[in-house]
Amino acid sequence: MLRIPGQTGKDLCDKHLAPSRRDILRIGGSGMLALTLGSMFELKARADEKTTLSRGPGWGKAKSVILVYLQGGPSHLDLWDPKENVPEKIRSAFGNIQTKIPGVNFTEILPKLAKVNDKMTMIRSMSYTPNGLFNHTAAIYQMMTGYTTDKVSPSGQLEPPNAKDYPNFGSQLIRLQPQTEPMLPFVTLPRPLQESNVVGKGGTAGFLGKAYDPYTLYPEGDDMDMQKMNKIKIDDLKLRPDVFAVRLQRRARLRQEIEAAMPDIDKAVEQYHLSEYYKRALNLVVSGRAREAFALERETPQMRERYGLNTFGQSCLLARRLVEAGTKVVELVWPKVANSDNHSWDHHVGLTQRMKNQSGPMLDTGLAALIDDMDEKGLLAETLVIAVGEFGRSPERGVSTSGNGNSADGRDHWPYCYTACIAGAGIKRGYVHGKSDKTASSPLEDPVHPTELLATIYHAFGIDPETIVYNHLNQPRELVKAKAVTTLFA
Repeated sequence: MLRIPGQTGKDLCDKHLAPSRRDILRIGGSGMLALTLGSMFELKARADEKTTLSRGPGWGKAKSVILVYLQGGPSHLDLWDPKENVPEKIRSAFGNIQTKIPGVNFTEILPKLAKVNDKMTMIRSMSYTPNGLFNHTAAIYQMMTGYTTDKVSPSGQLEPPNAKDYPNFGSQLIRLQPQTEPMLPFVTLPRPLQESNVVGKGGTAGFLGKAYDPYTLYPEGDDMDMQKMNKIKIDDLKLRPDVFAVRLQRRARLRQEIEAAMPDIDKAVEQYHLSEYYKRALNLVVSGRAREAFALERETPQMRERYGLNTFGQSCLLARRLVEAGTKVVELVWPKVANSDNHSWDHHVGLTQRMKNQSGPMLDTGLAALIDDMDEKGLLAETLVIAVGEFGRSPERGVSTSGNGNSADGRDHWPYCYTACIAGAGIKRGYVHGKSDKTASSPLEDPVHPTELLATIYHAFGIDPETIVYNHLNQPRELVKAKAVTTLFA
């Protein structure tokens, strides 16, 4: 009875265990076919390798991801997909400049990114049909979870986050690939996802439970405070002066002994994952790695200035430090509410001045430094860096596409076509994926849905995007109902 066993412990409750006795007996029976135990394991290794290769380019290349989330929806026409020979209402007010990729232009407000785009892929064909997703929060929820929601009010707002929500992709990643180092696995900074009074929708672990929620680093201060990253407080990651690490660990062992004698209590609180909470907190406090990562003052003044002395730039620098220290997922949310003025990307009015003097220079300096610095340090080899918003902006200025009012110098929401940047973890360098039409209104080639971008992230971590997860009603659901875009990988 010849049988080559599959993944180790695949048919057991404990998947970390060795092959079952039944597997070994089946292997023993293969002797009559002149196959030794060694050759059987060799065949199994080849089968596993073939399975991995069959997943396609980029499979399992990533160990960490930094999502630079451009909350509010930046105008692709005024950043990295400008158009020429188009009517004045469509053409950007900014001039074009050449980039490192021949024939690919950016606008003049991205001079630093134009010098590093040979290290990344530009996806100029992001697109989806707005089935109730013209408003920020619903579109953000889709981008972060891979699912849409049916709870959208006439005003476009959603209900607040709740335990029934689909999990943020970062929560799924740290659940499927648990942290092995005493470091924060998932961090969101420097502010929550937000549209008006709906805060954090799409940014939690949802039905996975709070054990998989991100660690949130939201420094004190108004969004317009450009120095708020200097006010980082990490008191919950510090030991009290009178508590030494050894004593704390001894207390943990005592707690384990007490728990062992109280199975009924353990069973009663099992759903709250108390042991998991406690273990994570203990390891973090004793280790000190998280505290070290948050210490931006350890960087040289030159490095801090390279990233930009503002909230966004210093958040990019902190994201790099977190990945260096072992964090798996960093979600860097643009430091302004989605539907707001001043420094935001929601440019319904005053687009030219706001992009030129506020959001444009911050993005250019911070993102360019992040990509370049991580490449210099070798971190880009195993880290995905993605910059994307929930949608783009309307090709024609001064028109309404979402019910919002727009000035003659404003663009409305536009999910039909926009741009994303992606680099690292095997992603092609100096590549442009897809193509928008003459007015950047819709993709001409290779459209990419936001859910496909999420599927690509899972793929890069060696996780099948169609892996089943069970929701709060114990119903099976895919991580995301989409295929990875493997052509993005070299």
